[in-house]
Amino acid sequence: MARVFISGFGVVSPLGIGKDAFFQGLREGRVAIRRVDGDLDLKGIEAKVAAPCDGFDPLAFLPPKRAKRLGRTSQMAIVAAKLAQEDGKFSPDGSGAVVVGTGIGALEILLENHASFLTRGPERVSPFLIPLMMPNAPAAEISIEFGIKGPSFGVVTACAAGTHAIGLAYEMIRQNQVEWALAGGAEAVILPIVLAAFDRMGALSRNPDPQSASRPFDRDRDGFVLGEGAAILILESEKHLLSRGGEALAEIVGFGQSSDAFHITAPAEDGEGAFRAMAAALQEAGLSPEDVDYINAHGTSTPLNDRVETLAIKRLFGPRAKEIPVSSTKSQMGHLLGAAGPAEIGAVLFAFSESLVPATVTWRNRDPECDLDYVPGAPRPGKVRVALKNSFGFGGQNAALLLRAV
Repeated sequence: MARVFISGFGVVSPLGIGKDAFFQGLREGRVAIRRVDGDLDLKGIEAKVAAPCDGFDPLAFLPPKRAKRLGRTSQMAIVAAKLAQEDGKFSPDGSGAVVVGTGIGALEILLENHASFLTRGPERVSPFLIPLMMPNAPAAEISIEFGIKGPSFGVVTACAAGTHAIGLAYEMIRQNQVEWALAGGAEAVILPIVLAAFDRMGALSRNPDPQSASRPFDRDRDGFVLGEGAAILILESEKHLLSRGGEALAEIVGFGQSSDAFHITAPAEDGEGAFRAMAAALQEAGLSPEDVDYINAHGTSTPLNDRVETLAIKRLFGPRAKEIPVSSTKSQMGHLLGAAGPAEIGAVLFAFSESLVPATVTWRNRDPECDLDYVPGAPRPGKVRVALKNSFGFGGQNAALLLRAV
């Protein structure tokens, strides 16, 4: 089995564009959430805040004609892939893989064309509608953009999609199917209909204050905040990395996945699925719970998810669970859905390189059922050598990755 390293990280996020800006946002503990009811018609929708990528301009990275033929999700994915290659000083040779997760796809394209269809007839529907909106478009467009001719596919497992994508790319490299991959996730669905749907489900925070709406593990949490963005990682075998003189940011040492087989939106209340995904990652890595220094939680800020994730962590780690810092960077940038896991792996890379544990910046009040160390307020100095990243999606689809500092 080949060892697999992360050698580049590109991100388009509410916290900033590119690794340096993203790290600075984490370092500052900045909350990149704001009210969006001035931008969108949210009449009748109680959720009024979101985390858009206000600084993202696709024309700063893509020719106008190319940008026009892409949905926002694919635009962000391509830009994140470009930034990852710049970060890793990496030039694709055409032989690698592309694996990109997304939860929904370019829904805005469908809505625009549906409106045209209703008001102006079928002749006004774009012939590019299907390729623009399909969930595998981000992976396909990255492959086309950079001439990558190895395996290329999308992963659609809701909020776990990006973490699954990285895990599957890791397994392909580990098993010597490919020597490198661009892997991650992308999502851009801050739209009234999506906010309405999540709001009707009772999943979104209805707190009108952007600075406290996303408060994972806090007693007063009331739902997640919708974000958008993309994050792409360069994964390489040790042989490929050394042959080109690349520099590793971290090593991926374990991947675990499971299904709750319980409910289409709610996690199993005993945390069984989350527990099994985390345990599988540890087993593949040949590590024990004592080896883990930090957990970057899924931590959505919903009452049920945070309680169940805490329960699963306590079951796996036993008494030591209370000694391990556990934080959710969704407190700063909301929930990026299919892009959440890859962006949050960026927070793990931040912990490795900066010797700072990312914070749950909005945590204030202890919930008796969420009684771990959630790193409240601001990043905390601390050496992190092994980190666990959790992602759990609607449908009960769970993924966990173990990363080691280099």
